[in-house]
Amino acid sequence: MNVIEIKNLTKMYGKVRGIEDVSFNVEEGEIFGFIGPNGAGKSTTIRTLLSLIYPTSGRATIFGKDIITAAPEIKKDIGYLPSEVFYYDNMKVMDLLKYSASFYKKDCTKRIKELADIMELDLTKKIDDLSLGNKKKVGIVQGLLHEPKLIILDEPTSGLDPLMQQKFFDLLEIENKKGATILFSSHILSEVQRLCDRVAIIKDGRIVTVEKISTLKENTYKKFKVETNSVIDKNFFNIDGVNQLEQDGGSVSFLFRGNINSIMKKIAEIEIANLWVEEPDLEEIFMHYYEKEE
Repeated sequence: MNVIEIKNLTKMYGKVRGIEDVSFNVEEGEIFGFIGPNGAGKSTTIRTLLSLIYPTSGRATIFGKDIITAAPEIKKDIGYLPSEVFYYDNMKVMDLLKYSASFYKKDCTKRIKELADIMELDLTKKIDDLSLGNKKKVGIVQGLLHEPKLIILDEPTSGLDPLMQQKFFDLLEIENKKGATILFSSHILSEVQRLCDRVAIIKDGRIVTVEKISTLKENTYKKFKVETNSVIDKNFFNIDGVNQLEQDGGSVSFLFRGNINSIMKKIAEIEIANLWVEEPDLEEIFMHYYEKEE
């Protein structure tokens, strides 16, 4: 069963494009990644899904119900974390979370304390005194305190330090095992690769592809930089799978897609001073999809 179904969703701001003809489904119990560069249309899609803004055309359902006509009913079972969180500064964290919990008509006190312990959040502090990272933690607790069936996260890790990101990912995996479906937007590919089963890639407001993470990994590039003590012939790396070759004296960098053993054998033919193999950044990894689309 699909928890989210999006069909030809379009949102225009006057003549300016928000998103165009967006379609994808999120299955029950899945952790689904929604990825693309900043400004690609991720937040617009999510805000439209939550009927915070209304689509220009197209439609979508959550739990099989229309996102506009059934919006209040749907929201009872959704936990949402926006990319930026803003609060009443003078409230204490616990007061704010209890106020949020009051909308769900159930006692969430125990749950709030459990989540605050995991995220190392001080419930007695005033919102005004919190750092950006701690405000983000408030948002995480607020989004999960009512044990929602669907968790929608828009760039959730911005502001969190690496240790907290790890705890947050662990928490999401626990919620998912308990049955929650998760839609996770990010511009950081490694986050999505770590957590998600499938991913939709968006660029300039349009869906470029919807792929399984395993397929995406097979199709992605590795970034190589080779340093030698002598000048390499510029045709040396002219082999299948090598793209975007740049050479500066004895230093060569390129993207490679294919069997990594073949490129390592090639590199072993020369005297190397240093070698780097990295995950390319998002723009580079999507080059394959962008070029295919164009």
